[in-house]
Amino acid sequence: MENVAVIGASPNQDRYSNKAMRLLAQYNHNPIPIAPKYEQIEGKKVYQSLKDIPEKIDTVTMYIGPARQDTAIINDIIKLSPRRIIFNPDTENKAAYEQLKQAGIEVVEACTLVLLKTNQY
Repeated sequence: MENVAVIGASPNQDRYSNKAMRLLAQYNHNPIPIAPKYEQIEGKKVYQSLKDIPEKIDTVTMYIGPARQDTAIINDIIKLSPRRIIFNPDTENKAAYEQLKQAGIEVVEACTLVLLKTNQY
């Protein structure tokens, strides 16, 4: 089972981040929601930031736009040292890609939902 940090998780079931939380769980992954406004999403404890997660993170999946991806978030991802980060549609942040790659993190521009449903995850 892979631990997946879902940055920008939402309790709103119409949001793609929520759909990803549910589909990740359905595919036997452990989605870990990151969302400062909430305490629980889909029955999971919500973390305020990546620094608060006690587990090793295998993948980060991004659901906040580049305008909200400040230097602290990118640095926190680098400190977590996940195997990869998935930038979902409209979250692409080309300015951060080189820094992430230099830290040994695979950068993927794709939709987490599509990757899961097409067995490419």
